[in-house]
Amino acid sequence: LFLPAGAQGCASVAVGSPIVPLGSAVTASCTIRRELCRGLEQEKVRISWMLDNKPVAGSQRQGPGGTEVSNLTLPRFNHTQARLWCCVEWNGTKQRVGMAEIRAGYPPAKPLNLSCVLNLRDYGLTCQWEQGTDSHLPTSVVLKCAGPRAHLSVCHRSRAPAVTGCTPQGGHSHCTVPRRLLQLYRQMEIWVSATNALGTAESEHLSIDPMDVAKLDPPTLQSIQSIPFQTDCIALAWDVARGTEHMELQCELRYRAPEDLAWALVTGIIGRAGTAQRCGFLFGTQYRFQMRCRRSSASALTYWSEWSPGRNYTTHEKAPTGKLDTWWGAQPAKAGGRLEVQLRWKAPRQREANGRVLGYRVTLSPRRRGRDPATVCNTTHTQCNFSVPAGTRRVYLSAYNAAGESAPTEVILLERKGQPLAGLRAVPGGERSLWVHWEAPLAPVVAYVLEWQRVTAEPGHCSECWQMERDGAATTALIQDGIEPFQRYNISLYPVYEGTVGVPVHTTAYSQQKAPSHAPKLHLRRISKSEAELCWEPLPVEVQNGFITSFTIFWANSIADVASATVNPSLSSFVIRGLKPSTLYKVHIMASTAAGGTNGTILTLVTTVLDDTEIQFLFLTLGLIFVLLMVLLVCFQKNER
Repeated sequence: LFLPAGAQGCASVAVGSPIVPLGSAVTASCTIRRELCRGLEQEKVRISWMLDNKPVAGSQRQGPGGTEVSNLTLPRFNHTQARLWCCVEWNGTKQRVGMAEIRAGYPPAKPLNLSCVLNLRDYGLTCQWEQGTDSHLPTSVVLKCAGPRAHLSVCHRSRAPAVTGCTPQGGHSHCTVPRRLLQLYRQMEIWVSATNALGTAESEHLSIDPMDVAKLDPPTLQSIQSIPFQTDCIALAWDVARGTEHMELQCELRYRAPEDLAWALVTGIIGRAGTAQRCGFLFGTQYRFQMRCRRSSASALTYWSEWSPGRNYTTHEKAPTGKLDTWWGAQPAKAGGRLEVQLRWKAPRQREANGRVLGYRVTLSPRRRGRDPATVCNTTHTQCNFSVPAGTRRVYLSAYNAAGESAPTEVILLERKGQPLAGLRAVPGGERSLWVHWEAPLAPVVAYVLEWQRVTAEPGHCSECWQMERDGAATTALIQDGIEPFQRYNISLYPVYEGTVGVPVHTTAYSQQKAPSHAPKLHLRRISKSEAELCWEPLPVEVQNGFITSFTIFWANSIADVASATVNPSLSSFVIRGLKPSTLYKVHIMASTAAGGTNGTILTLVTTVLDDTEIQFLFLTLGLIFVLLMVLLVCFQKNER
């Protein structure tokens, strides 16, 4: 309420302290001087209190000189800021005649995680920290810096150079000390001081040479080139950033190829600028290089520069190396005297390709110095179909790039008549992989070949869906290439013995199953008064989404009597028995896999009143009755005879 003119200046409010710790007691007193309160000279003064808009109780007494005094104690002050009002009764209403503002909070929290970086462009030292919990009170924060002895002298109040620093603006937790207040290449102590009405807190002190926390600009990679005589080595040349030419630097180099998940790191590069050599690179491979530096210093606080902009370099190629994994199929050609061969192989890995493979060559004999053998296939693909003279048992496969051709891989066209394996099974290895398990045969095995094909309604062939396991003692293998969830795969396993290939064994598997995309459509084959025969078409493998474990037939009449029966997934028809004559039924089928079931559309049918035999008997009976009636009619007409 607005104070009446007569009440202005007639009351004074005093508090024990306007700023107190949160939750502590607050004392206050309000003194009313009658001679200054026009209109209250003859009336009884009644003093009351309000904390913001909430009434609080005090004790009133008569003070010296005709004054009225009210004392108030708040045992726990839990507001961070509030106004305490002194009020009097004035013309029947409560008027506010005096006020004191009280604030409460905590001493400042200790600033944490102080760190500093020197900017070499203007040599300003920027420091940042974490302020800690809010004290709820106005707090003055200052970043201070001084030489160690100067700081100790200040603590002991002796004559010493002044402590300098900076003050953060706008409530931020960072500020920059200008160059004129810093001592470069000398140790300085730096700390943060936070002060409010309840106390002061300081962060941990940093003792640093500002140059030790300088963050340099990244160096520049000038050139990268292969060393001619050390073919897997490269040489790099770089320049340091401007303004750091006079510094001793410690640098790091990192590089990686596009398919690498992690960077390879080269450490311990010392110097101002120059070159570095590194070996062990793959041939014909693109690498990305980056470099960073920092000032050589014993301090653990020294910062690395950012990584330099990346620079790409492709190492030079050399002829492919190593042997290729191969697999084949052979059968006599329709025209006599020839053998049809389908040869497949795996592309060499990058470490063996030594660059970009341009193609593959298949010959009937190995290449010898001075003459090239006849080529039966030259392709850029990883398979080739060709014919060779009957009786051919060996062909030779090589890969080539711009730098040359690999040594030939000998492919022996072995017959598939060896001992088959036992116990082949496949289980999911993940959403897009399959684990294959088998039992090892008694005869020693050189390698295993796995083939897999996706099962579809229309026949297809994946020429790359195979892999070779070189470990003859293995009994498991993981298939990861070309595997999709909810698709069925035929898997074949061939053991490769010394001098022959075993007869394959087969299995089927899913990497992941779910409920079928839809259920079969029901058709009514025949119906009677108590039975109905249903049939359906087999589900296409593309919509099964897993192995069908069962079909379930549901039927119900209008009274909601529901019944069901489970049918073997190999069947495609079912007879419902025990139906009521002349009754309407609704029937549907559910197709199920291990992961769930899917309902089909509803088929409505009505049972007959009579069975076929009953209908035949009825017609026969009616016919006999008709004949008898005709005979009787003739007899009555010819009764005389």
